[in-house]
Amino acid sequence: MFEEGGALQHLIHALKYEKKFKVGIFLGKKVSNNKIDILKSWKADLIIPVPLFNLRRIERGYNQSFYIAKGLSSETKIPIKNSFVKRAKNTVSQTTLNFEERKENLNRAFILRKRGKVKSKKVIIVDDVITTGATVSEIAKILKKNGAEKVFALSVATPPFSHSIGSADTQNS
Repeated sequence: MFEEGGALQHLIHALKYEKKFKVGIFLGKKVSNNKIDILKSWKADLIIPVPLFNLRRIERGYNQSFYIAKGLSSETKIPIKNSFVKRAKNTVSQTTLNFEERKENLNRAFILRKRGKVKSKKVIIVDDVITTGATVSEIAKILKKNGAEKVFALSVATPPFSHSIGSADTQNS
């Protein structure tokens, strides 16, 4: 659980805004070790970190979700495919938006760059925090539309007030 002012919030803040890449790798490993049975049951073929818009990635210098995915991959040996999904739209920060506004903000925000590479694959989308699930749901839609067999979502944290989805199996959606 992500609690305001808590240790996890400080770690995620350090990762996102203080260039503490190793924190992301540590958190990815920690999630992997804590959820190893679930991860094994998913039998995933690849990991896709939630991409940042190019301008935001350039400003920050890196994508925090990639480092979480890197820690997860190091423990599970599931390969990361960082270039498969691109954020094509510079969206506003989701932090102040309600669920419906988040969905609209993310509409057509992502594109699949590697068509055919997700066909019949089981994919884990990795994000730092999942609040409503709008971001991972939008990416999952694109993956499913392009033939992904199953799509799961994994994050380091969810806020206690969240309507989040701990794992999104969108096979039937």
